[in-house]
Amino acid sequence: DAPDRMAEASDPDRVVAMMDAFGVAIAQVAVNPAAPEGALDLIEAYPKRFFGAVGVDPNTGMEGVRALEETIKLHPNIRAASAAACLLNPQVPLDDKKFYPIYAKCCELDIPINVLVGVPGPRVPYACQHPGLLDEVAWFFPDLKIVMRHGGDPWTDLCVKLLLKWPNLYYSTSAWAPKHYAPNILDFANKRGRDKVLFAGYYPGLSYDRIFREMDDLPLREETWAPFLSENAIRVFGLDDLIEG
Repeated sequence: DAPDRMAEASDPDRVVAMMDAFGVAIAQVAVNPAAPEGALDLIEAYPKRFFGAVGVDPNTGMEGVRALEETIKLHPNIRAASAAACLLNPQVPLDDKKFYPIYAKCCELDIPINVLVGVPGPRVPYACQHPGLLDEVAWFFPDLKIVMRHGGDPWTDLCVKLLLKWPNLYYSTSAWAPKHYAPNILDFANKRGRDKVLFAGYYPGLSYDRIFREMDDLPLREETWAPFLSENAIRVFGLDDLIEG
């Protein structure tokens, strides 16, 4: 049923109505620096419901760095960068020197960067996004907020170790149905990582019906839910002014 959801996702009014039905206050959307108009139209139509993340490609060098800055300046709701190392052509490892100008620009702009980690679903090599590559990045850029996306599987134990080690490193549950969340990540969220783990739904890849039905079975403590569902994302992405009380 993914094609049906993709068609539904092209109708902003239907998406916002669905967000209302499931209690979703705000959603992150991708912004293509080469063609930002669609994302900008969506954000303008619903300025309190969407914020943007700019896709980056370190293969483009300083041109890409300038494109990131120019795109961030297009709208105040664009508040992050995103990198999919495994889908770049050619691939660029997360600790490669090509990424460093982008990381430095994110620090300068005071925005977080989302990065894919772990073995990807698409049939492409995974080595470029092994979570261990973030160890040196987090060390070299202590001011850079890094959000690990797409699970880090099968290295979730390593992800937990890195999250404990680096104050500027975070973990998002994107791309996974709740029933498949790694148990050690949930245990970490319940204990020492309560301020480190961010919920991400992955719509339209997954339906809201499935996501929130399976969420009911998560073994999260009562005091973990608020940081997991909202507070951590509000803090990391700086969304206080967009969230209506």
